[in-house]
Amino acid sequence: MAASAEAPRSGLARRAGRLLPWLISVACFAFLYTRLARAAGPERSVAEYLLGVFGTVPWSRWLALMVAYSGFYLLVDTLVLWRVINWFNARVSYRELLPVRASTYILSILNEQVGKGAIALYLNKRSGVPGWELGSSMLFVMTCEFYYLLIWATIGLALHWDDLPPALSVFRSVPWVAAGATVVAAVALWAFRSPRFADAAWLRRPLMHAFRQARPWQYGAILLLRSPSLLAGVLVYSIAAGLFGVDIPFLEMLTYLPLVIFGTLVPGPFRAVAVTMWPTLFPEHAGAMAVFGFVQHNFFVLFNAVIGLLFLRKTNRELFGETAETAGDGLE
Repeated sequence: MAASAEAPRSGLARRAGRLLPWLISVACFAFLYTRLARAAGPERSVAEYLLGVFGTVPWSRWLALMVAYSGFYLLVDTLVLWRVINWFNARVSYRELLPVRASTYILSILNEQVGKGAIALYLNKRSGVPGWELGSSMLFVMTCEFYYLLIWATIGLALHWDDLPPALSVFRSVPWVAAGATVVAAVALWAFRSPRFADAAWLRRPLMHAFRQARPWQYGAILLLRSPSLLAGVLVYSIAAGLFGVDIPFLEMLTYLPLVIFGTLVPGPFRAVAVTMWPTLFPEHAGAMAVFGFVQHNFFVLFNAVIGLLFLRKTNRELFGETAETAGDGLE
Protein backbone atom coordinates (compact mmCIF):
# COMPACT_ATOMS: atom_id res chain seq x y z
CA MET A 1 0.00 0.00 0.00
CA ALA A 2 2.82 2.36 0.88
CA ALA A 3 4.48 1.73 -2.48
CA SER A 4 1.22 2.31 -4.36
CA ALA A 5 0.64 5.56 -2.47
CA GLU A 6 4.18 6.71 -3.18
CA ALA A 7 3.83 6.20 -6.95
CA PRO A 8 1.00 8.74 -7.43
CA ARG A 9 2.88 11.25 -5.30
CA SER A 10 6.05 10.87 -7.37
CA GLY A 11 4.02 11.16 -10.58
CA LEU A 12 2.35 14.30 -9.28
CA ALA A 13 5.75 15.75 -8.37
CA ARG A 14 7.05 15.10 -11.90
CA ARG A 15 4.01 16.77 -13.46
CA ALA A 16 4.37 19.73 -11.12
CA GLY A 17 8.06 19.97 -12.03
CA ARG A 18 7.19 20.09 -15.74
CA LEU A 19 4.41 22.61 -15.16
CA LEU A 20 6.36 24.99 -12.93
CA PRO A 21 8.55 26.54 -15.68
CA TRP A 22 5.43 27.36 -17.69
CA LEU A 23 3.74 28.92 -14.67
CA ILE A 24 6.83 31.05 -14.05
CA SER A 25 6.81 32.20 -17.67
CA VAL A 26 3.10 33.01 -17.62
CA ALA A 27 3.55 35.06 -14.44
CA CYS A 28 6.54 36.91 -15.93
CA PHE A 29 4.79 37.75 -19.19
CA ALA A 30 1.62 38.80 -17.36
CA PHE A 31 3.70 41.19 -15.25
CA LEU A 32 5.48 42.40 -18.39
CA TYR A 33 2.17 43.00 -20.17
CA THR A 34 0.95 45.28 -17.40
CA ARG A 35 4.13 47.35 -17.62
CA LEU A 36 3.88 47.59 -21.40
CA ALA A 37 0.20 48.52 -21.26
CA ARG A 38 1.02 51.31 -18.85
CA ALA A 39 3.85 52.55 -21.09
CA ALA A 40 1.72 52.34 -24.25
CA GLY A 41 -1.01 54.49 -22.73
CA PRO A 42 -4.72 54.46 -23.56
CA GLU A 43 -4.28 55.64 -27.15
CA ARG A 44 -2.28 52.58 -28.31
CA SER A 45 -2.49 48.84 -27.88
CA VAL A 46 0.52 46.93 -26.59
CA ALA A 47 0.96 45.37 -30.04
CA GLU A 48 1.05 48.79 -31.72
CA TYR A 49 3.48 50.03 -29.11
CA LEU A 50 5.88 47.12 -29.68
CA LEU A 51 5.58 47.33 -33.48
CA GLY A 52 6.65 50.95 -33.21
CA VAL A 53 9.78 49.84 -31.36
CA PHE A 54 10.53 47.17 -33.97
CA GLY A 55 10.35 49.76 -36.72
CA THR A 56 13.07 51.94 -35.21
CA VAL A 57 15.81 49.30 -34.84
CA PRO A 58 18.56 49.01 -37.53
CA TRP A 59 18.22 45.23 -37.74
CA SER A 60 21.06 44.63 -40.20
CA ARG A 61 23.59 46.21 -37.81
CA TRP A 62 22.10 44.36 -34.88
CA LEU A 63 22.25 41.03 -36.74
CA ALA A 64 25.90 41.51 -37.71
CA LEU A 65 26.76 42.30 -34.09
CA MET A 66 24.97 39.25 -32.70
CA VAL A 67 26.32 36.84 -35.31
CA ALA A 68 29.88 37.94 -34.48
CA TYR A 69 29.21 37.55 -30.75
CA SER A 70 27.67 34.09 -31.16
CA GLY A 71 30.75 32.93 -33.05
CA PHE A 72 33.08 34.34 -30.40
CA TYR A 73 31.03 32.73 -27.62
CA LEU A 74 31.32 29.33 -29.31
CA LEU A 75 35.12 29.66 -29.49
CA VAL A 76 35.42 30.55 -25.79
CA ASP A 77 32.86 27.96 -24.71
CA THR A 78 34.73 25.24 -26.58
CA LEU A 79 38.05 26.43 -25.15
CA VAL A 80 36.76 26.02 -21.59
CA LEU A 81 35.35 22.57 -22.32
CA TRP A 82 38.52 21.48 -24.14
CA ARG A 83 40.72 22.56 -21.26
CA VAL A 84 38.67 20.72 -18.62
CA ILE A 85 38.36 17.49 -20.63
CA ASN A 86 42.10 17.42 -21.33
CA TRP A 87 42.83 17.94 -17.63
CA PHE A 88 40.53 15.30 -16.23
CA ASN A 89 39.35 12.86 -18.90
CA ALA A 90 41.13 12.33 -22.22
CA ARG A 91 43.36 13.97 -24.78
CA VAL A 92 41.20 15.59 -27.44
CA SER A 93 42.08 18.40 -29.83
CA TYR A 94 40.26 21.73 -29.80
CA ARG A 95 39.55 21.37 -33.51
CA GLU A 96 37.91 17.99 -32.92
CA LEU A 97 35.79 19.19 -30.03
CA LEU A 98 34.51 22.38 -31.70
CA PRO A 99 31.89 20.79 -34.02
CA VAL A 100 30.64 18.55 -31.20
CA ARG A 101 30.14 21.51 -28.86
CA ALA A 102 28.44 23.49 -31.62
CA SER A 103 26.05 20.63 -32.39
CA THR A 104 24.98 20.29 -28.77
CA TYR A 105 23.57 23.83 -28.90
CA ILE A 106 20.64 22.32 -30.81
CA LEU A 107 19.77 20.13 -27.81
CA SER A 108 20.42 23.01 -25.44
CA ILE A 109 17.34 24.79 -26.81
CA LEU A 110 15.35 22.25 -24.82
CA ASN A 111 17.74 21.67 -21.94
CA GLU A 112 21.34 22.70 -21.38
CA GLN A 113 22.05 19.51 -19.43
CA VAL A 114 20.90 17.35 -22.37
CA GLY A 115 23.50 19.13 -24.49
CA LYS A 116 26.22 18.35 -21.97
CA GLY A 117 25.04 14.74 -21.92
CA ALA A 118 25.56 14.53 -25.68
CA ILE A 119 29.18 15.66 -25.21
CA ALA A 120 29.63 12.94 -22.60
CA LEU A 121 28.20 10.35 -25.05
CA TYR A 122 30.58 11.48 -27.79
CA LEU A 123 33.67 11.31 -25.59
CA ASN A 124 32.59 7.97 -24.16
CA LYS A 125 32.36 6.49 -27.65
CA ARG A 126 35.60 8.15 -28.75
CA SER A 127 37.85 7.47 -25.76
CA GLY A 128 35.95 5.05 -23.55
CA VAL A 129 35.84 7.48 -20.65
CA PRO A 130 33.12 6.46 -18.16
CA GLY A 131 30.03 8.62 -18.37
CA TRP A 132 30.07 9.53 -14.68
CA GLU A 133 33.63 10.87 -14.95
CA LEU A 134 32.64 13.02 -17.92
CA GLY A 135 29.61 14.15 -15.95
CA SER A 136 31.99 15.19 -13.19
CA SER A 137 33.87 17.40 -15.66
CA MET A 138 30.59 18.99 -16.77
CA LEU A 139 29.71 19.61 -13.11
CA PHE A 140 33.14 21.17 -12.59
CA VAL A 141 32.50 23.56 -15.51
CA MET A 142 29.05 24.46 -14.16
CA THR A 143 30.51 25.14 -10.71
CA CYS A 144 33.13 27.46 -12.17
CA GLU A 145 30.47 29.23 -14.26
CA PHE A 146 28.37 29.83 -11.16
CA TYR A 147 31.32 31.40 -9.36
CA TYR A 148 32.42 33.52 -12.28
CA LEU A 149 28.91 34.95 -12.59
CA LEU A 150 28.87 35.65 -8.84
CA ILE A 151 32.22 37.41 -9.05
CA TRP A 152 31.27 39.62 -12.00
CA ALA A 153 27.81 40.34 -10.55
CA THR A 154 29.45 41.46 -7.30
CA ILE A 155 31.92 43.67 -9.17
CA GLY A 156 29.12 45.21 -11.23
CA LEU A 157 26.95 45.86 -8.17
CA ALA A 158 29.87 47.50 -6.39
CA LEU A 159 30.19 49.92 -9.30
CA HIS A 160 26.49 50.90 -9.38
CA TRP A 161 25.19 49.91 -5.96
CA ASP A 162 23.00 53.01 -5.55
CA ASP A 163 21.52 52.79 -9.06
CA LEU A 164 19.76 49.44 -8.66
CA PRO A 165 15.96 49.90 -9.07
CA PRO A 166 13.85 49.13 -5.97
CA ALA A 167 12.07 46.34 -7.86
CA LEU A 168 15.37 44.47 -8.10
CA SER A 169 16.65 45.28 -4.63
CA VAL A 170 16.70 41.53 -3.94
CA PHE A 171 19.97 41.47 -5.87
CA ARG A 172 21.61 43.49 -3.12
CA SER A 173 21.97 40.12 -1.43
CA VAL A 174 24.34 38.91 -4.18
CA PRO A 175 27.54 40.02 -2.38
CA TRP A 176 26.39 38.12 0.71
CA VAL A 177 25.67 35.06 -1.42
CA ALA A 178 29.13 35.45 -3.00
CA ALA A 179 30.74 35.66 0.46
CA GLY A 180 28.91 32.56 1.64
CA ALA A 181 29.75 30.71 -1.57
CA THR A 182 33.41 31.64 -1.13
CA VAL A 183 33.43 30.10 2.33
CA VAL A 184 31.77 26.95 0.95
CA ALA A 185 34.35 26.80 -1.86
CA ALA A 186 37.25 27.16 0.59
CA VAL A 187 35.91 24.36 2.80
CA ALA A 188 35.25 22.14 -0.22
CA LEU A 189 38.73 22.71 -1.65
CA TRP A 190 40.24 21.83 1.72
CA ALA A 191 38.14 18.65 1.92
CA PHE A 192 39.05 17.59 -1.63
CA ARG A 193 42.79 18.12 -1.01
CA SER A 194 43.03 17.01 2.64
CA PRO A 195 44.57 13.57 3.39
CA ARG A 196 41.93 13.23 6.11
CA PHE A 197 39.26 12.48 3.47
CA ALA A 198 41.47 10.63 1.00
CA ASP A 199 39.61 7.35 1.56
CA ALA A 200 36.15 8.81 2.18
CA ALA A 201 33.40 7.03 0.26
CA TRP A 202 31.81 10.28 -0.96
CA LEU A 203 35.12 11.46 -2.41
CA ARG A 204 35.65 8.15 -4.24
CA ARG A 205 32.39 8.53 -6.16
CA PRO A 206 32.82 8.91 -9.96
CA LEU A 207 30.92 12.20 -9.86
CA MET A 208 33.74 13.64 -7.74
CA HIS A 209 36.40 12.58 -10.28
CA ALA A 210 37.23 16.09 -11.57
CA PHE A 211 37.05 17.66 -8.11
CA ARG A 212 39.48 15.07 -6.68
CA GLN A 213 42.04 15.96 -9.32
CA ALA A 214 41.49 19.71 -9.58
CA ARG A 215 44.03 22.03 -8.05
CA PRO A 216 43.01 25.51 -6.84
CA TRP A 217 44.76 27.23 -9.75
CA GLN A 218 42.66 25.23 -12.22
CA TYR A 219 39.46 26.75 -10.84
CA GLY A 220 40.99 30.18 -11.29
CA ALA A 221 42.13 29.31 -14.81
CA ILE A 222 38.58 28.42 -15.85
CA LEU A 223 37.27 31.67 -14.35
CA LEU A 224 39.81 33.57 -16.46
CA LEU A 225 39.15 31.57 -19.63
CA ARG A 226 35.39 32.06 -19.32
CA SER A 227 35.50 35.78 -18.49
CA PRO A 228 36.22 37.07 -22.04
CA SER A 229 32.83 35.79 -23.20
CA LEU A 230 31.09 37.75 -20.44
CA LEU A 231 33.07 40.94 -21.06
CA ALA A 232 32.41 40.63 -24.80
CA GLY A 233 28.75 40.11 -23.96
CA VAL A 234 28.71 43.28 -21.86
CA LEU A 235 30.18 45.24 -24.78
CA VAL A 236 27.79 43.68 -27.32
CA TYR A 237 24.71 44.19 -25.14
CA SER A 238 25.74 47.79 -24.47
CA ILE A 239 26.07 48.49 -28.21
CA ALA A 240 22.87 46.59 -29.00
CA ALA A 241 20.89 48.55 -26.40
CA GLY A 242 22.00 51.72 -28.20
CA LEU A 243 20.52 50.33 -31.41
CA PHE A 244 17.21 50.04 -29.53
CA GLY A 245 17.50 53.67 -28.48
CA VAL A 246 18.62 53.09 -24.90
CA ASP A 247 22.03 54.31 -23.79
CA ILE A 248 23.60 51.86 -21.33
CA PRO A 249 27.34 52.50 -20.84
CA PHE A 250 29.72 49.55 -20.55
CA LEU A 251 30.22 49.77 -16.78
CA GLU A 252 26.49 50.07 -16.15
CA MET A 253 25.83 47.06 -18.37
CA LEU A 254 28.50 45.20 -16.39
CA THR A 255 26.31 45.73 -13.35
CA TYR A 256 23.19 44.29 -14.91
CA LEU A 257 24.18 41.60 -17.40
CA PRO A 258 25.54 39.04 -14.90
CA LEU A 259 22.34 39.43 -12.89
CA VAL A 260 20.21 38.92 -16.00
CA ILE A 261 22.25 35.84 -16.93
CA PHE A 262 21.27 34.40 -13.56
CA GLY A 263 17.70 35.03 -14.72
CA THR A 264 18.29 32.88 -17.82
CA LEU A 265 19.08 29.96 -15.51
CA VAL A 266 15.49 29.93 -14.25
CA PRO A 267 13.72 27.25 -16.30
CA GLY A 268 10.98 28.35 -18.63
CA PRO A 269 10.30 29.01 -22.31
CA PHE A 270 11.54 32.16 -24.06
CA ARG A 271 13.91 33.07 -21.20
CA ALA A 272 10.90 34.79 -19.58
CA VAL A 273 12.60 35.81 -16.33
CA ALA A 274 15.56 37.42 -18.12
CA VAL A 275 13.31 39.17 -20.64
CA THR A 276 11.15 40.60 -17.84
CA MET A 277 14.17 41.91 -15.97
CA TRP A 278 15.19 44.39 -18.70
CA PRO A 279 12.06 46.61 -18.65
CA THR A 280 12.08 46.31 -14.86
CA LEU A 281 15.61 47.72 -14.83
CA PHE A 282 14.70 50.49 -17.29
CA PRO A 283 10.99 51.24 -16.79
CA GLU A 284 11.25 54.54 -18.69
CA HIS A 285 12.09 52.49 -21.82
CA ALA A 286 9.75 49.57 -21.14
CA GLY A 287 8.85 48.82 -24.76
CA ALA A 288 12.36 49.09 -26.16
CA MET A 289 13.84 46.98 -23.37
CA ALA A 290 11.11 44.32 -23.59
CA VAL A 291 11.85 43.86 -27.30
CA PHE A 292 15.59 44.10 -26.60
CA GLY A 293 15.47 41.38 -23.95
CA PHE A 294 13.28 39.07 -26.01
CA VAL A 295 15.33 39.21 -29.21
CA GLN A 296 18.73 39.27 -27.47
CA HIS A 297 18.28 36.15 -25.38
CA ASN A 298 16.18 34.11 -27.78
CA PHE A 299 18.19 34.98 -30.88
CA PHE A 300 21.37 33.99 -29.06
CA VAL A 301 19.98 30.52 -28.27
CA LEU A 302 18.47 30.03 -31.73
CA PHE A 303 21.48 31.26 -33.68
CA ASN A 304 23.78 29.02 -31.65
CA ALA A 305 21.52 26.17 -32.72
CA VAL A 306 21.90 27.28 -36.35
CA ILE A 307 25.67 27.12 -35.92
CA GLY A 308 25.17 23.63 -34.53
CA LEU A 309 23.24 22.59 -37.64
CA LEU A 310 26.30 23.42 -39.74
CA PHE A 311 28.27 20.79 -37.82
CA LEU A 312 25.47 18.29 -37.18
CA ARG A 313 26.28 15.91 -40.04
CA LYS A 314 29.91 15.62 -38.98
CA THR A 315 28.95 15.07 -35.35
CA ASN A 316 26.39 12.41 -36.25
CA ARG A 317 29.03 10.63 -38.29
CA GLU A 318 31.40 10.71 -35.31
CA LEU A 319 28.72 9.48 -32.90
CA PHE A 320 26.84 6.92 -34.97
CA GLY A 321 29.15 6.12 -37.88
CA GLU A 322 27.78 4.83 -41.14
CA THR A 323 24.28 4.31 -39.74
CA ALA A 324 23.68 8.04 -39.33
CA GLU A 325 25.20 8.82 -42.72
CA THR A 326 23.03 6.21 -44.47
CA ALA A 327 19.92 7.52 -42.72
CA GLY A 328 20.84 11.04 -43.74
CA ASP A 329 21.28 9.99 -47.37
CA GLY A 330 17.89 8.33 -47.29
CA LEU A 331 16.24 11.60 -46.33
CA GLU A 332 17.82 13.52 -49.20
